[in-house]
Amino acid sequence: MGTKPDSSGLHGSGTVVVYPARKHEPEHEKTVHFKLGARIADILGMRFGGLYDAACRYEGPLYTIPTCTLIGTDIARELGIRSTGDLYGGVAPAAFVPTKAITHALLHANACAPAGWSHAFGRGVQDSVLAGITVFTPEDAHEAGRRLLQNGPIRIKPVLATAGRGQQVVSSQAELIHALEAQDLDQVSRYGLVLEENLDSVKTFSVGQVHIGGIVASYVGTQCLTADNNGDTVYGGSDLIVVRGDFDRLLGLSLSADFQIAIAKAQVYDQAALQCFTGLIASRRNYDIASGTSNNGDPRCGVLEQSWRIGGASAAEIAAIHAFHTDGQLQSVRAMTVELFGPHAEPPAGAEALFSGTDPELGQLSKYVKVQPYGN
Repeated sequence: MGTKPDSSGLHGSGTVVVYPARKHEPEHEKTVHFKLGARIADILGMRFGGLYDAACRYEGPLYTIPTCTLIGTDIARELGIRSTGDLYGGVAPAAFVPTKAITHALLHANACAPAGWSHAFGRGVQDSVLAGITVFTPEDAHEAGRRLLQNGPIRIKPVLATAGRGQQVVSSQAELIHALEAQDLDQVSRYGLVLEENLDSVKTFSVGQVHIGGIVASYVGTQCLTADNNGDTVYGGSDLIVVRGDFDRLLGLSLSADFQIAIAKAQVYDQAALQCFTGLIASRRNYDIASGTSNNGDPRCGVLEQSWRIGGASAAEIAAIHAFHTDGQLQSVRAMTVELFGPHAEPPAGAEALFSGTDPELGQLSKYVKVQPYGN
């Protein structure tokens, strides 16, 4: 079993492994995770060992890339994870913590919630998120929906769904009842369900910070949407401005007002999570922020959710850190990920292919990453 890597990040030996933390890993994600794992190993000066094998006796420190946020201290202890220097991703104290369930407060102080729920977190982020309510029972869901519908259409968001899949917009009580009847009650009781105001003319920002091998990188950027092979609108990539250093270094750039607001809201959410959820370890912290207009036309902006695991923007993050690792004088880059569906997808000029083929579940899919200088 591996031991904890040097907290300085200058490991010089040891093994980087991908830890399959989900029951099912899509084929396209397996391929990308291996490529990103090899790049992280190069940054750390370690070897890439592929999938974690509990029967293997690893020599030297072990650096883990979980495919989703790890839950609880037992698995973290087994993998030798004690700090952000030991993994790319995160460890959370309870299963609901790394989901969008924590983004909103409960219906009321005595509403049903799992052990470990933080009322303080909801209070701390209330000015940095959209209007919404998290529920864990059908009764609370119906009441929350009735309350939120008074101000316009709302979005029903299963907290385990990713890339925007599974969400529904409802505008009436009848639509609310129909949408709630379709929810998995076991998942709702264990992980929660989010009901949130629906925005028009939405632009989605990404704000995040990553620690790998002694290098800290912070970023802000935008997400784009694309149509998948079924015609559904899903995540299509991220375009990020990445700096070497903390958020203060990022804010030192000449950024648009929208970017500055998104960073400020993400910082509040980020710090509240670290303060309110004891046991949270996250070397990869990514936040989605939506900006748009409310039902009555007012501008609205708020954090939608967090990601403390390898995700859609990870290729851009890791490519940026690899660029900083390669050139010690480099201070900022523009890093992009692109996801395209269909057989005739054209790659961006100068982009590196991470996956191109037919995924058994999603069909024809291509994924790319590209890094170029920014303001240097």
